[in-house]
Amino acid sequence: MNNMWGAVPAPVEWGWEIVLYLFLAGLSAGSTMVALLVKWNRHDTHETNTIWDAMVKSGAIIAPLSITIGLALLIYDLARPWTFFLLLIKYNPTSVMSIGVILLLIYTPISYIFALIIFGQHISHVSFVGKILDTIAAFAKAAKPIEKFLFILAIGVAIYTGFLLSVAQKFELWNTPILPLLFLMSALSSGIAACILVGIVFFKATLNKESIKYLLVLDLRVILFELPLIALLFIGISFDGGEIGKFFSDAYYGRVFWVGVIAVGLLLPVIIALTALRNHAYKQGFILLNSIAVIIGVIMLRYYIVFAGQALA
Repeated sequence: MNNMWGAVPAPVEWGWEIVLYLFLAGLSAGSTMVALLVKWNRHDTHETNTIWDAMVKSGAIIAPLSITIGLALLIYDLARPWTFFLLLIKYNPTSVMSIGVILLLIYTPISYIFALIIFGQHISHVSFVGKILDTIAAFAKAAKPIEKFLFILAIGVAIYTGFLLSVAQKFELWNTPILPLLFLMSALSSGIAACILVGIVFFKATLNKESIKYLLVLDLRVILFELPLIALLFIGISFDGGEIGKFFSDAYYGRVFWVGVIAVGLLLPVIIALTALRNHAYKQGFILLNSIAVIIGVIMLRYYIVFAGQALA
């Protein structure tokens, strides 16, 4: 079978469900980090309404929804999904999977609580929601430490998605300490892009252009950090005696890498930032294009790492 990328290779053991799980888990973590960074750095302490910034709202709603969908895909991908509960009661402190389950068990409910706080004023009339918000209000003095804890958890979730692959040592593209850091950076980048996209589309009333400009600058820095990380990823493989040429020249995965990951996901956003959005200009059409390109690039990066890592091992 042929498509625009070339001949599609044979199926691999870890498929699209894992790709989407890794993307959605990273997206959730990145969105949480973005919401908190905007809340901490763009919030005017003299104007309480600024806490309802569109970027904060976007991150608060994206985070719990994306991690829930991602976990559903992960459970579905298991050979015996009905045994998933065993991971919740049997822990191995030396297992990346067990550590990841613990992280997710703590992170997921807190992300829902954070969303409930942000959107609570809109749904507080629901009786059980009002009671939950009253309970949360009792911990108001500990809000900042809890937010910092949530931020650390989000970093852990993003890094964990990379470690989940890196422990599979039979695949040279996965067996590298660069992968967790690369997944962390791309998770933050996808979170920035998704929050901007959702904020512009759904939360125009609370849109703050300065917050978007702040995030665009941050995203540019993240992307410029991702590029050398990708280079180090392949340099490390080369130093370990691996053949890196196959990852670039393969008829199918070479196109995925050069077009999907590098051109669309990394270079296009940089070009947009340095031309249409230079000097922190606010041009909504280009901002949306930038966000879509980043999200596509992050998905292609996960796809490339998962599929090429197995097919070209």
